[in-house]
Amino acid sequence: MIVKIDLSNDNSYKIYIEKLQALSFDRKVVVVTNPTIAGFHLEYLKSKITAKELSFCTIPDGEEYKNMKTLEMILESCFEAKLDRKSLLVAFGGGVIGDMTGFAASIYQRGIDFIQIPTTLLSQVDASVGGKTGINNKFGKNLVGSFHQPKAVYIDSNFLKTLPKREFGAGVAEVIKMAVCFNSDFFDWLEKNDLRDEKNIDIAIQKSVETKAYVVSIDEKEQGLRAALNYGHTFGHVIENLTNYKTYLHGEAVGIGMCMANALAVKLGLMTKEQEQRVENLLKKYDIPTTYKIEDVEDFYEHFFLDKKSSNSKIKFILPVGIGDCKITDEIKKDDVCEILKGF
Repeated sequence: MIVKIDLSNDNSYKIYIEKLQALSFDRKVVVVTNPTIAGFHLEYLKSKITAKELSFCTIPDGEEYKNMKTLEMILESCFEAKLDRKSLLVAFGGGVIGDMTGFAASIYQRGIDFIQIPTTLLSQVDASVGGKTGINNKFGKNLVGSFHQPKAVYIDSNFLKTLPKREFGAGVAEVIKMAVCFNSDFFDWLEKNDLRDEKNIDIAIQKSVETKAYVVSIDEKEQGLRAALNYGHTFGHVIENLTNYKTYLHGEAVGIGMCMANALAVKLGLMTKEQEQRVENLLKKYDIPTTYKIEDVEDFYEHFFLDKKSSNSKIKFILPVGIGDCKITDEIKKDDVCEILKGF
């Protein structure tokens, strides 16, 4: 299965959803990964990839390492391998690896090519597609970064066999996000089918990638429609920041954020209680967290303004309209938001 993202300025590329085929590159290549992925899958990758010169960069595993210090490690590996502007970086891992490798590729010698070989469900259905790259800092998530599209994405669901249960659930949260925002039929299908079944997960990956490819093709730099993909993220990023990126996986925080957004949508008459419950039930089916204890509502609210999606002192919220549609708005009253936050 091949999904193509059509973009301007020669940025178009293909996403291959199939067993990983042999990859050969007539240029220098550095593969960026972490110890966990390397332990499970690096020998397999080595059997599939050949290059003019092949090097490996192993960075620490975890969202808390998605920072400038780790980025420097990747760049140093590039310099040590004497990469030039025709060289290639390969992101081999989850969303953290993909975001950081893509960012390093965007700034090394003012920009070189990279490809994505995502190994987690979250990165396969979302993070590896669309060219968002970046790192976190003390002020928030992905606040330093760039748009830098990969040259190709290779998605092989066989990598998911070694994925821990929590990591799998975190990826499912992003699948559910796609369905709630864009495809009610897909949501109905998710309710009836178990993604822990191999044939079903391939279908879910394909549907999710097709959805994101469609959105990114229309709005590459997130000037409009693409912002809808941040459903659950406005709240979720605050949760990640307040817990120092150590308590929740990204997809888990997004799942909680979706529940917060849904509660606000119900209050504003955009979603029924029954629809809200259906989303919550689907999240719980995969043990994705749906609750969070807010210690200080005012402090939580102020953290929204650190999000890169806020502008002109207004917070941009993505709210579901029923199931299968959504609304992007920066006109939500603070009192309405805080009333919802008090419920958590």
